[in-house]
Amino acid sequence: MVRRESFSYTMRARCSRADAVALLSDLARQEELHPLIVRVRRLPARPGALASYAITDRLELGPLRFPITYQADVLVAGDDEIVTVARQQPGTTVRNHTRIREEGDLLRIDVEITLAAPAPLFGYAFRQARAAHLGLAARLGAVLDGRADDGLAAD
Repeated sequence: MVRRESFSYTMRARCSRADAVALLSDLARQEELHPLIVRVRRLPARPGALASYAITDRLELGPLRFPITYQADVLVAGDDEIVTVARQQPGTTVRNHTRIREEGDLLRIDVEITLAAPAPLFGYAFRQARAAHLGLAARLGAVLDGRADDGLAAD
């Protein structure tokens, strides 16, 4: 049985829309920022994807540390929307739907992450995904406008 759940967060940054889209849609540029990623390799784009990547994360389970490699595809990379999907065996999918809009003199970036995984893996996978993406969000916000990670609001 597959379980599915979402979480969301909002970032605000003082940067151009083009800079935000460039950083958020290029997963290779996030290698240094994502708390779990240890390696990103660009692959030939899969059918229907704008870009494809093989990404290796280092996960922890108690005293054990182990790498997992999965494929991620950028499906949409527009001025106001970015959609990526990552797939890892057995049957785990993470969908990232990012919306970008101007809010006064700031850029508002709303992100919804939806994780689907087999029930026995779901709790662990969801906790890891949520912690990693919230950590990534703080770092992305700081990179986008050079400030400390004070613009993150988790919903």
